[in-house]
Amino acid sequence: MASKLNMVPLMQATLELAQALIRQRSVTPNDAGCQSLIEARLARLGFSCERFEANGVSNLWARRGSARPLVVFAGHTDVVPTGPLEQWHSDPFVPSVRDGKLYGRGAADMKTSLAAFVTAIENLLAQNPNTPGSIGLLLTSDEEGPAIDGTVMVVNALKARRERIDFCIVGEPTCVDRLGDTVKNGRRGSLSAKLTVKGVQGHVAYPHLADNPVHRIAPALAQLAATQWDNGNEYFPPTTWQISSIHAGTGATNVIPGEVTVLFNFRFATASTPEALQQRVRAILDQHQLAYQIAWELGAKPFLTERGALVETISAAIKEVTGIDTQVSTTGGTSDGRFLSEISGELIEFGPTNASIHKINECVPLADIEPLAQIYQRTLARLLA
Repeated sequence: MASKLNMVPLMQATLELAQALIRQRSVTPNDAGCQSLIEARLARLGFSCERFEANGVSNLWARRGSARPLVVFAGHTDVVPTGPLEQWHSDPFVPSVRDGKLYGRGAADMKTSLAAFVTAIENLLAQNPNTPGSIGLLLTSDEEGPAIDGTVMVVNALKARRERIDFCIVGEPTCVDRLGDTVKNGRRGSLSAKLTVKGVQGHVAYPHLADNPVHRIAPALAQLAATQWDNGNEYFPPTTWQISSIHAGTGATNVIPGEVTVLFNFRFATASTPEALQQRVRAILDQHQLAYQIAWELGAKPFLTERGALVETISAAIKEVTGIDTQVSTTGGTSDGRFLSEISGELIEFGPTNASIHKINECVPLADIEPLAQIYQRTLARLLA
């Protein structure tokens, strides 16, 4: 059956599957049947498929083979909302090919990557049905949402079964200007906090009868903003601290507020730990003798795959297909790689250009579709050789 599937040229097969996926209105956390389309293709190739579902979230874990190494493609079928439909030049859930691009919600993030995963696997197995090792595919419909019932659920199930991934490729759109220019080999961690500083509310005409918490916190915030948290390292820039919100007062100009609330966030490198950052923040707040409460939320731990078999293999494949010497990077926000890294020996992210992701008229260049599938196929073949 695999050989029959791959009588269709790689470009046509990948484009047609990407279009089929775009047609599914899979706004997070709704999968809308995307995983069923992919599961049907994989089942014909001998994959064993499992579903994990909770709170409207769909997850698919598919595996072919039991030998090592296990190479896994991972991604998400959910997309962000469209925004104002009247601003789209075509229906975001009716794939449109024009001006040398494929348009539709999810075209870049990340239904073209998913299609390329599948056709790369189909092509490889058509050429070598006895490919050694194991191939896996992990999909979720909860990446663009809170990510509570998504990839982390499958990872926990695999942990419980003591299944580990040797090499993992996440299909996030990583490239900046041209397909192949950037591979993500890690991501920074995210640590947020809600800080409330207490004062005494009063009349602005009688400040001696009140205690303004905004005035009290200002020197501490200045010190926090000026603090060098670490120096980063070879792969990560230094940790950053940013205020995202400050709120105080009743809305009246003649009332000294009784408390002020500050929301802030660390994007931190592997050079720091969440515990050390929290300790340093508390030390600064205590130094300024503030009456405060603070609640922390660790959104993501940083992860890193140093240059090794996976980075070098996909870099070589990118060079062969595109002629580009790719750059490794850890920039950007969080991804499901933070969960997968816990059970993966080596993990990278690689996918299309990201200029249009989450935007009106999201698109991917047609000229990038076949090369993307070729890069995935060559990388997979060499890791399994």
